[in-house]
Amino acid sequence: MDASNYRRVPLGVVTPRDADDVAAALHVCAEAGVPVVPRGGGTSIAGQATGVGVVLDLTRHMNALLSVDPGARTAVVQPGLVLDRLRDAVRPYGLTFGPDPSTHSRCTLGGMIGNNACGAHSVAWGTTADNVTELAVTTYAGAAHRIGTGWDGAPGGLRELVGAHLGLLRTGMPPAFSRRISGYGGLDALLPERGVRLAQAFCGGEGTLGVVTEAVVRLVELPPAPALAVLGYADESAAADAAAGLLPYRPLTVEGMAEDLLGGAAAAGGGGDGGGGAGGGGAGGGGAAGLPRGRAWLFVEMPDEGGARAVARGADALDTLVVTDPARQRALWRIREDAAGTATRTPDGRMAWPGWEDCAVPPARLGAYLREFRALLAAHGLRGTPYGHFGEGCVHVRIDFDLASAAGVARFRTFSEELADLVVAHGGSLSGEHGDGQARAELLPKMYGPDMIRLFGAYKDVWDPAGGMNPGTLVRPARLDENLRFEVLPATPFAREVARCVGVAKCRTTETGGPGVMCPSYRATGEEKHSTRGRARLLHEMLAGEIVTGGWRSPEVAEALDLCLGCKGCRSDCPVGVDMAAYKSEFLHHHWAGRIRPLAHYTLGGLPGWLRLIARLRAAGAVNAAARHLPVPLPGLARERALPHLAKRPFTRDAGVAGRVPGAGAGAGAGVEAGSGSASGSSSSSSSAFSSASGGASGAAPGPGTAVILWPDTFTEYLAPEVGHAALLVLRTAGLDVTVPRGGGRICCGLTYLSTGRLDRARKVLRRTLDTLGEVPGPVTVLEPSCAAALRTDLPALLPDDPRAARLAAAVRTVAETLEEYAPAWRPPRLDRPLVGQTHCHQHAVLGDAADRRLRERAGLVGEPAGGCCGLAGNFGFEPGHHEVSVACAEEQLLPSLRAAPPGALVQADGFSCRTQIAQLGGVRARHLVELLAEALADDTRP
Repeated sequence: MDASNYRRVPLGVVTPRDADDVAAALHVCAEAGVPVVPRGGGTSIAGQATGVGVVLDLTRHMNALLSVDPGARTAVVQPGLVLDRLRDAVRPYGLTFGPDPSTHSRCTLGGMIGNNACGAHSVAWGTTADNVTELAVTTYAGAAHRIGTGWDGAPGGLRELVGAHLGLLRTGMPPAFSRRISGYGGLDALLPERGVRLAQAFCGGEGTLGVVTEAVVRLVELPPAPALAVLGYADESAAADAAAGLLPYRPLTVEGMAEDLLGGAAAAGGGGDGGGGAGGGGAGGGGAAGLPRGRAWLFVEMPDEGGARAVARGADALDTLVVTDPARQRALWRIREDAAGTATRTPDGRMAWPGWEDCAVPPARLGAYLREFRALLAAHGLRGTPYGHFGEGCVHVRIDFDLASAAGVARFRTFSEELADLVVAHGGSLSGEHGDGQARAELLPKMYGPDMIRLFGAYKDVWDPAGGMNPGTLVRPARLDENLRFEVLPATPFAREVARCVGVAKCRTTETGGPGVMCPSYRATGEEKHSTRGRARLLHEMLAGEIVTGGWRSPEVAEALDLCLGCKGCRSDCPVGVDMAAYKSEFLHHHWAGRIRPLAHYTLGGLPGWLRLIARLRAAGAVNAAARHLPVPLPGLARERALPHLAKRPFTRDAGVAGRVPGAGAGAGAGVEAGSGSASGSSSSSSSAFSSASGGASGAAPGPGTAVILWPDTFTEYLAPEVGHAALLVLRTAGLDVTVPRGGGRICCGLTYLSTGRLDRARKVLRRTLDTLGEVPGPVTVLEPSCAAALRTDLPALLPDDPRAARLAAAVRTVAETLEEYAPAWRPPRLDRPLVGQTHCHQHAVLGDAADRRLRERAGLVGEPAGGCCGLAGNFGFEPGHHEVSVACAEEQLLPSLRAAPPGALVQADGFSCRTQIAQLGGVRARHLVELLAEALADDTRP
């Protein structure tokens, strides 16, 4: 599978190391009559990267940037090189590669050549074919060709074929426009008046002609200070009508989208005018995303601010905005780049699928085309969200086809045929940048006619007379409604979840830096099966039962999921919100049902129970001493890891006397503004699950502050009670009325049982927790991010029929959220220090850290904790066989940030796992944000 609706099962995968390996593999396959499909990042959405026979994975080894010539503005690349690696390498020279698909962080140059990929900037810099000067190609027969301009290197018979069809090539092709990508759309580049550009004609062949083993590509100059003009319109058709009129300004991009795309992406925008607005800005539709007033927008990038302001002045738009700040521009572009995933769900939550992702019409026809396209959707009872490269007439849209039923597939075919007619009627191309694959190749006769289709077949036969290269694609194609990947899946809720992975492969991004997390195990190993997509595809095959035949007991799936850290990064970073941590829990639940589990599932997975027992026996000191002197590691634990130090006294044992503000009386604590209230004991009854953290007697009158429940999570309770005491101090100082639930270890979020797939045990623990708590009287402050995430998302998912679960989930707050929401007037103490550390993965994925960043800023903490994953991930880093990956994850961002920390920097990590990883690998002590604030409060009260 790739990022399309199609599934074809290969015989095997070969990962060649060089061109000789490619030739050898092709020769063997040709001898055996086995088809070959070359594959890059697998981000194609029309099915051309799927196939029977042998798949050549060119990303594993043939991924080098061989040379750069800044003077000539060229680079020599291997086909598996990821586009962003090329762009990063040539950026210091002020250069870039012009075509820039939204998958630039994981698509490869070979795949871009195969599809003739484009991207937002092709309106200025052209398609991939326009930027390739020379190709090294190996054919199915194993013959090597080096082609560029002229007939040198051409396969035998090609020159004669072109000479015999000059008239057809001159008059039989549809009218040329920049996005005529369908079929062998560049075949007229072989005309003598076009310079006989063999390399350009080869681009867009979708792996049907041969395998690219090396390419010389043209680079373009980067504008030093581009500016973005965002133009607001009444609707998408109005924006489309206006797009062609902007081309005389020579824009770098003219991208369009409508407001229905904002439902899943508005948070990516900002607010205000990044560089001075040319119009009112912000009002009306789009304001939440920092966009100007309107219901549809054009993103027009210009080489400089002057050009952007000229566009804003000259555009007939409802409202305009000019953004010069690079960070604001990136935030706005992120909405567009994530659209491929955002658009996979309609506003009412139904899944939407590719198939008509990128058809294009001449820009002047775009508005009329979109109006008729919308009418066609309505006539078939379908919905989709158009967006795309309006300046070149290219529209992306995913449509809520029903591809799981016979009636739905029949409607998919009928709609496809009618839409092809509509595109051709407007002089367009069935594909505007992604290629035809299996999705559209069957319909190419509507666009080209029978004579040109016969010429396409002859062109392929010159390059590939045996027909072994990617059969069923472009020439003699498979039907558009066969090989659909959904037809093999059972109709179950879990299958529907697995199928939501559409394969856009953002999880294969290898770049580090920034707040993103997904996918740490892929970046550590570089193997597809350890990416979110790879695991989703293996689960798909497990459910299909044709290739992975072991069902829930499948060792292949178990192996792939073993290195899943459960970070939940995919839940937020994946454009469609795949939650592989939840899928892993479900798999482990079934995989080990009725069997003896790995020892780590009982030791680490049962951690709350073991810690509660040790506390009851008051044996923490003995356990700590024994752990220091054990000659061998504890059973079920990695030998490289030291056992965390157990607290001698649990947090709740001292919670009734802890958290007093030194030197504070009965009035407002230090840092509380007048009128904000003061901390005091809270009322309780003999049957209440809550005890006053102020030490006041049961039944004491409540104070004026909001009643807040401080959750005694397992890690705070038994391993880091100092964090709980610090929280009491901070929250009470802020004027909040803090209580701590009674019941000791009977209150638990079930996290360790979830991560080891003991779902029945997790449900039992969560029901016991709800029974112990009773009704929750106010906000619940949870100090451990992973526990807060489990309560907010996993609790209601596991107990959907218990209304108490939803109420508790809705009450969960982080410390920063609690202070911001319930003590907004409180002023935190000023620390005025640089800060490094680690943001917990679950905070990034589930909770968000906006309130934490604002709190740090108010406290004078300068800097941001590292993104990515620390690599310990709860029990993951303590399990045997995981240490190498755990360390590799830490080396991505966390450990380098600690080494580069400025003098006097504080180290913050709210997650116990993160603090443990920092201590064991970084050799420094990290503290929870609430500890930093509490220490500053204590310092403020000292004479």
